[in-house]
Amino acid sequence: MNPSARLSAAIEILTVMDEQRRPVADVLRDWGRSHRFAGSKDRAAIGDLAYDALRVHASAAWIMGDASPRAVLLGALRRIRGMTSETIAGLLTGQDHAPAPLTEAELARLDTDTLADAPDHIRGDIPEWLAPSFAAVFGQDTAAEGEALSRRAPVDLRTNLLKGDRAKAERALKHLGPEPTPYSPWGLRLVHSDRAPAMAAEPAYAKGLVEVQDEGSQLAALLSGAGPGQQVLDLCAGGGGKTLALAAMMENKGQVYAADADGRRLTPIYDRLARADARNIQVRAPRGTQDVLADLAGRCDLVFIDAPCTGTGTWRRNPDAKWRLRPGALEQRCKAQDEVLAAAVRYLKPGGRLLYATCSVLHEENEDRIAALLAAHPDLLPLDAGVMAARAGVPQLGNHASKSGPGLRLTPRTTGTDGFYIAALTRAAG
Repeated sequence: MNPSARLSAAIEILTVMDEQRRPVADVLRDWGRSHRFAGSKDRAAIGDLAYDALRVHASAAWIMGDASPRAVLLGALRRIRGMTSETIAGLLTGQDHAPAPLTEAELARLDTDTLADAPDHIRGDIPEWLAPSFAAVFGQDTAAEGEALSRRAPVDLRTNLLKGDRAKAERALKHLGPEPTPYSPWGLRLVHSDRAPAMAAEPAYAKGLVEVQDEGSQLAALLSGAGPGQQVLDLCAGGGGKTLALAAMMENKGQVYAADADGRRLTPIYDRLARADARNIQVRAPRGTQDVLADLAGRCDLVFIDAPCTGTGTWRRNPDAKWRLRPGALEQRCKAQDEVLAAAVRYLKPGGRLLYATCSVLHEENEDRIAALLAAHPDLLPLDAGVMAARAGVPQLGNHASKSGPGLRLTPRTTGTDGFYIAALTRAAG
């Protein structure tokens, strides 16, 4: 396929998304199945175009004065790829499967319109209904934080300390040009200018030396303080990424219990355990109405909560998710977070620690939830963010302490990670 035909395909995919309100990954997969003539490079390039358009949907629509799929894609070519109107016009010929030529109005928009007068939520590509929540957190930096959440994310890897150290992983992946992550002592970063590398084909990944994991997720595990011999409950384990990091911190000594209210989310964990050589993990999948964690009540040194959330901190990786998110979802997530936090207290032993993390940047899902928990449980005490960071060996993270309560807030703009909130509480020793 030529570049112009790829533009037409991307417009088609964005149109289907709009009409059917489906995730872009699903639409791309179905498009590939029904267009077998498109090679892997074509599908990758078309996917990149669609994702770029979704990253800057609001600002591209503002520039073009039109929110149609075609207009948004044209605006994205200018916003993200820096194309001039002449370059874009050269692609839109109307021939050989190319989109129709630019209209005079489109040319004028591409040449003269700017974001100078746009509100923060447009410049930051933030859903308008979330603008007040973002402003409450970031104030005058709202647009800049949103812009950072709209850029492509690097590929971060976590070295599995059960298989080797970061230097070993760096040597094994030398051909990919890995760089140590700024904060995590386990992390390597692959900054790709085009397509992300296919990690599943890399021996270092296949043999369990590295796992794909954003540095923010790595730091959440690091800040938990998990250590050899402890009893640790990962209450929202999902696919097990942080579970594996905890097991490595514990050097396969002690016990990690991996649980999740949705047993389907635990499915990937079994293969990952074998690949990582993690032998101190028990998976506690739901069994009907049976309380599969009853024996852990009051026994845990650490309860780790990677709470269900809106995912506002992961928009770099899931740009379509922010436009599909609806106000009711935030309320539902806050309710679920309160429920999991209330349940977690049951398992903490006196002197035990609770680590709460979300991939959200919103007060509602973070500081507000911790404040509600502290009000309900006077025996829980927040750990100072600077102290938490220093104990974990990353004192520089203390500079990112929340100004609205306990915990740390990480963002692409300030730390180069996904957006994360991380807070630690301890239970009074009695």
